[in-house]
Amino acid sequence: MDEIKVVIWGFGAMGSGMAEMLLEKEGVNIVGVCDVAPNKIGKSIFEVLNMKSKNHPEVIIKEDIEEIVNEENADVALLATDSFTKEAFDKIKYCLENRLDVVSTAEEMAYPQAQEPKLAEKIDKIAKENGVSVLGTGINPGLIMDLLVIALTGACKDIDHIEAERVNNLSPFGPAVMEEQGVGTTVDEFEKGVEDGSIAGHVGFPESIQMIADALGLNLDGPVAQSKKPIVSNVDREAPVVKVKAGDVAGVEMLGYGKVDGEKMIEMIHPQQVEPQKEDVDTGDYIRIKGTPDINMSIKPEVPGGIGTIAMCVNMIPHVINASAGLKTMIDLPVPRAIMGDMREMIEE
Repeated sequence: MDEIKVVIWGFGAMGSGMAEMLLEKEGVNIVGVCDVAPNKIGKSIFEVLNMKSKNHPEVIIKEDIEEIVNEENADVALLATDSFTKEAFDKIKYCLENRLDVVSTAEEMAYPQAQEPKLAEKIDKIAKENGVSVLGTGINPGLIMDLLVIALTGACKDIDHIEAERVNNLSPFGPAVMEEQGVGTTVDEFEKGVEDGSIAGHVGFPESIQMIADALGLNLDGPVAQSKKPIVSNVDREAPVVKVKAGDVAGVEMLGYGKVDGEKMIEMIHPQQVEPQKEDVDTGDYIRIKGTPDINMSIKPEVPGGIGTIAMCVNMIPHVINASAGLKTMIDLPVPRAIMGDMREMIEE
């Protein structure tokens, strides 16, 4: 086939990172970029990325997605704009109705049937009507606290308890993530934000826990329980897009669990903050499975969230193109892997 044509919708930290990765790959071409930031509209992506175009065609960032999709014949859209299925729905719908396969970074889209079953049905229906597929993925949810957990259970005869823990650095992410986590707020502002819903903390526990439960054939007793507490910094910290004063909030500690037959079966621990090394906090990813046999996995330091999310989205492009029409999750598609050769060679004719 010809080069895979990609549209990127959202050119913040994740979208621009995907562009940089795609520009280094064979068999794929960026044909359009959409972003609403005034300081980016009308500029070349190479100017914004501060890199030379080499042999790549010019791409000008546009505010209106209709200009891009109408002008260019694209194969797949990478959506890096939202965290929640409700907020991403109209964008996903537009792309699907224009017969583009979709890869979304929206955390809830990793398993939208967990909290938005009606929207998940609509998305699946629209995708099937237009002969395309849609996937939500990233580092977490998408890999570390769900797909990797599921894969490790494949070596078990039975499972009694699962605990996944991710201690990570939020610094690589953009302003939207910082706002969702309450980074840089005072403790009072954080607590008010949690109360009114403006501070969401980590988005994805219900999706990850439900994905694990469904993959293992477990029936959860009810909704996933979650809690969030501020991580208060004792020192000044500075990340690329935010500064945190001592005494203010550097991140959020998230806990979550799903019960089966009255007992906590799947538990998640997720403290995430900017510049954790400022207070001698080591990052890492841990999976502890109690069963036959017990399995304990440790990755230190963490798999970096920014690079990991960018890579997951780009590396899943061929699998989404090859997939049958409809809404897909990471347990529906081939396992992710780095694409070191020509991406076209992974496309099934």
